[in-house]
Amino acid sequence: MPQKPFLILQVRPEQEAADDEFAALMTKGGLAAGEVERVRLDLAEPPHPETLHRFAGIIVGGGPGCISDTPDKKTEVEALMEARALEIMPHVIADDLPFLGCCYGIGTLAHALGGDVSQARYGESVGPVTCRMTEDATNDPLCEGLPETFDAFVGHKEAVQSLPPRCVHLAGSDTCPFQMIRYGANVYATQFHPEADAAVFETRIRLYRNKGYFPPDEADALIARCNAADVTVPEKILHRFVARYREGAS
Repeated sequence: MPQKPFLILQVRPEQEAADDEFAALMTKGGLAAGEVERVRLDLAEPPHPETLHRFAGIIVGGGPGCISDTPDKKTEVEALMEARALEIMPHVIADDLPFLGCCYGIGTLAHALGGDVSQARYGESVGPVTCRMTEDATNDPLCEGLPETFDAFVGHKEAVQSLPPRCVHLAGSDTCPFQMIRYGANVYATQFHPEADAAVFETRIRLYRNKGYFPPDEADALIARCNAADVTVPEKILHRFVARYREGAS
């Protein structure tokens, strides 16, 4: 029986940023070119929700938009990508499909579950942050055996304000309590970027320096801070997700 492909959905309208993220997801996830279907949601609709079972897993990347922005603050492209991302979520949730939402993806999941996603608290500056696993993470397939504390790359204006209904809390940080959550057995989301290393974040700092994440004149200092960080655990979570669902786990 042919192996199912993974579906990678992207919400970055900038070509260089989207390509760089896609390459990072492929490399850190241990994915080969022939086992992925890539959809940039600024350019195309996602597969029909009723066909999502044909994928081994679904990965949603990050992007400059915010679910919590009012309609007048969203560009036409951001609103289109958001609508397309949210279109699949009822089916992902109802069928407990293998899903990993990265940064923007945690807001998408929490919003679809009726959770509180806003910019009131827990936004984090661009750079590394120390995360801590919860007790529930010790028995989770993607987290078990990993260090109790680890550094990860973040950068976001909005965040999940409280644990969405029926979710399991897997990791948090001092500045943002909900860094990783799980719904059901197979639906995961992280506030941090599991695909990112220092080089990836250097590219994003350069591309997003005028997007309101940080004062533009701090870009060089942020790049230096990222290059000095030791960030290795998050990519193991991404790699485990791919390995687990490539093998058809449920």
